[in-house]
Amino acid sequence: MTSVDPSTTSSPRRFSDHTTARVGGPAGRWIRAESQAQAIEVLREHPLPDEDQREHGRDTLIVLGGGSNLLVTEDGFPGTVLQLAFTGIDTEEHSAGRVLLSVAAGHDWDDVVRFSVAHGLTGLEALSGIPGSTGAVPVQNVGAYGAEVAQTLKDVRAWDRARGELISFSKEQLRFGYRDSLLKQTTVHGSPRYVVLSVRFLLQNRSDGLSAPVRYGELARTLGLDAESADHERRAPLDQVRRTVLRLRAGKGMVLSEGDHDTWSTGSFFTNPIVPRDKAAALPADAPQFAAGVDDSGRPLVKLSAAWLIDHAGCGKGFGLPDGPEAGRGAQGVGLAGGRASLSTKHTLAVTNRGAATTDDLLAVARAARDQVSATFGITMHQEPVLIGHSL
Repeated sequence: MTSVDPSTTSSPRRFSDHTTARVGGPAGRWIRAESQAQAIEVLREHPLPDEDQREHGRDTLIVLGGGSNLLVTEDGFPGTVLQLAFTGIDTEEHSAGRVLLSVAAGHDWDDVVRFSVAHGLTGLEALSGIPGSTGAVPVQNVGAYGAEVAQTLKDVRAWDRARGELISFSKEQLRFGYRDSLLKQTTVHGSPRYVVLSVRFLLQNRSDGLSAPVRYGELARTLGLDAESADHERRAPLDQVRRTVLRLRAGKGMVLSEGDHDTWSTGSFFTNPIVPRDKAAALPADAPQFAAGVDDSGRPLVKLSAAWLIDHAGCGKGFGLPDGPEAGRGAQGVGLAGGRASLSTKHTLAVTNRGAATTDDLLAVARAARDQVSATFGITMHQEPVLIGHSL
C-alpha cells in the first residue's frame, strides 16, 4: 500500500517544507511512495486529464521528487501530491570498459554522482552538487560545467498516464535539447504525461581513474587544464573534479545549505536564451555568445548568457534587496518584495528566499529582472522551474 502521510487529515503538509525555495502552501493529499509499485498504484488513480483540463492547470496530481524545480502558490494545491521516495542504485557490466548504472527515480541525484565517482565511473562528475532527485534530471536534460544528462543517459522507464502502462524511452526517443526533452515537452502547466520511475546511465570504467574531458572554461582553469587542448589532456582525477565542482557551486550559492539564504532557491531561474545570430548582433561586443545550431528555416542560432544579460541590465547580485542594485530597491527603498526575496548575493541567476518570502515575492523579483532584460536588450527570458497556480 502507499504511505499516506497522517498529517493530511489534520495539519496538511506544505510545499514550503519540501521544496528547495521553501515556499508554497498545503496539499489536499500527500502520498509518499516507498516503492515503484506504490507509485504506480497512485498513478493508476490519476490518469492524464484531457488537453483542455491540462491547459487550464486542472490536473489532480503533482509528482514531486526533490522539490528543486517547483514553485507552488501559497494557496497550495487541492489535489494529490505523489512524492517519489523509492531509492536504489545497481550496476552491471555492459561492455569492455563500460558499466550500466541503474537508479530509482527517488534517489538523491548528488548521491548518484558521489556513488559513480567512488566506484571509478566516468561521466557524471561535472554534475555534482545539483539538488533534486534522479527521476527529474532527464526532464530538463540537467546540465552544468560543460556536461549534461543526455551525454551519458541510456534509457528511462516511465509510466504513461495517457495509456496507463509502463513504457521505456531510449536516449534517442527522448529528443534531448538544451534544458529540454520529450518528457518536458509533454508536460503542460506542471501536468506530466510521463512519470519517470527509473533511469539508466552508461558510464566508462577507466583504469586510470580520470574524468571525462573537461570542456567548461572555468572548471578547466580551476583544475589547471586547457579547455582548448586535446581530449586526453583535459582529464583530471574523478574525485578532484567532483570536489572542484562542489567548491565552485558553493561559491555561487548553488549547493543547498540550511544557514545560507542564497541557496534557498530553485537554482538557475532562467534558461540561457537561444536567439537568431542576427538578433544577437545588436548586443554589446562583450556579450557571451555560443553557437547553437540552426532553426527550422536554417538560420544560425546562438546561445546567450542569462547571467550576463541580467547583470548588465542593472539587476546584479542582491537585486531586490534594500541595499542591492538601485533598480531593485522599490519605490520606498525597502526592496521589491520588502527585502524578503532577491537575486542571490552570489550569483545573478538564482531568485532566492531571504527567509520569509512567499511564492509571490520570488516571482516579483523574477518578473522585474526579466522585464529589465527585455527593456534593455530586447531579449525575452524564460523560467526553468515549474509554476503551479502562478505564471511569470
